[in-house]
Amino acid sequence: MIIFLSGKIKNKGKDYIILETNNIGYKVFVSQIFFAELEIDQVVDLYTHQYVREDALDLYGLRSLEELEFFELLISISGIGPKSALGVLSVAGIDDIKESIVSGDSALLTKVSGIGKRIAERVVLELRDKIDKIDFVNKKTGKTIGANSDEIDGLLALGYSIFQARQALSAVDPKIIESGERIKQALRNLGT
Repeated sequence: MIIFLSGKIKNKGKDYIILETNNIGYKVFVSQIFFAELEIDQVVDLYTHQYVREDALDLYGLRSLEELEFFELLISISGIGPKSALGVLSVAGIDDIKESIVSGDSALLTKVSGIGKRIAERVVLELRDKIDKIDFVNKKTGKTIGANSDEIDGLLALGYSIFQARQALSAVDPKIIESGERIKQALRNLGT
């Protein structure tokens, strides 16, 4: 199995690059966000996932080991193939996607072509427990993410948007672990 490639980008296609490594060219599919950052003749390191089917042998390239592991979690879910998994990685940063899943919010995933509401909810359901809530810290905000769906549902039932609920719950003291107290603190954060 090919897990890592390093080389020069010889050409770019619609959703793939051709990476030259030791005079061999590899066709590697990448996310749209990553694709936009890459330029011809640029030297790049890629973590890869080799996807084997009856009619194809494809390589999918990712920037980091963390992205590769998350990509492999996504394709382990029924209904999510490698193209859809790349689509998920194209709608937002990995931290935002993980935060959305931990928060029980499937809306971000439905923005991906080919992922409907039911599959998005399945992704959230199956991956929520696999993403380590204790150690998952959003690198942008520095906040630990760990709101559960009951807490978010409680705030949604009170008329707040998903964005307001997530923001208010992310500001709750991480030492507070009881859901009722977390909701009370979130309501204080919302000014009610």
